[in-house]
Amino acid sequence: MPKANNARMQKKAIVLLSGGLDSITVLALAKQQGFTCYALSFDYGQRHNAELVAATQIAKNYQVEDHKIIKLGLGAIGGSALTDDHIAVPDKLQEGIPVTYVPARNTIFLSFALGWAEVLKLQDIFIGVNAIDYSGYPDCRPEFIKAFQQLANLATKAGVEGSHFAIHTPLISLSKSEIIKMGMTLGVDYKHTVSCYSADGQGRACRVCDACRLRKVGFAEAGIIDPTQYQ
Repeated sequence: MPKANNARMQKKAIVLLSGGLDSITVLALAKQQGFTCYALSFDYGQRHNAELVAATQIAKNYQVEDHKIIKLGLGAIGGSALTDDHIAVPDKLQEGIPVTYVPARNTIFLSFALGWAEVLKLQDIFIGVNAIDYSGYPDCRPEFIKAFQQLANLATKAGVEGSHFAIHTPLISLSKSEIIKMGMTLGVDYKHTVSCYSADGQGRACRVCDACRLRKVGFAEAGIIDPTQYQ
């Protein structure tokens, strides 16, 4: 049997794990589908590390095979309220692509995941992007994921030799409330996840940023008590 098929039968996957609501749901779903999971998180120069603390605990709780936190210096180029202290995180909904967009972030994250996938000889990568209840980021759209998957299969040794990488986006067409309901059926505990752009040192959310707004509305529409710890 070809190596690529054998690797796929073993059902191993890399899951991008931010420590937030979407990524824990994706990890729980990948585990439920029978994948042996490797978690990948990034210290990319974001305003706080509370989400990485959460990601570390989530990885332990879900007993992933390995959890890597890659340090990136995206703050060196700035251009986002999440990586540049001179740009304030907005407390109101913005038109168009907001200042919290981090230039090329998902392209960079998926590129690291792709490299690790080659090393591990696996072809499945999960990411919790969403094109319904999201902040207007261009790298959360189906068109981007389709293009990156094509790139992955063109630009890698594994792809050239016949492996086929698949970028799984199980949340991409779901609303935030639908994601939360899915997570509840999977037994996800959202209490210690961190979605807030301006969380404090204890991971407590600010209530007013775009991420907090989407999260609060999602729990309300799902009819589920919001377990988020707020400042």
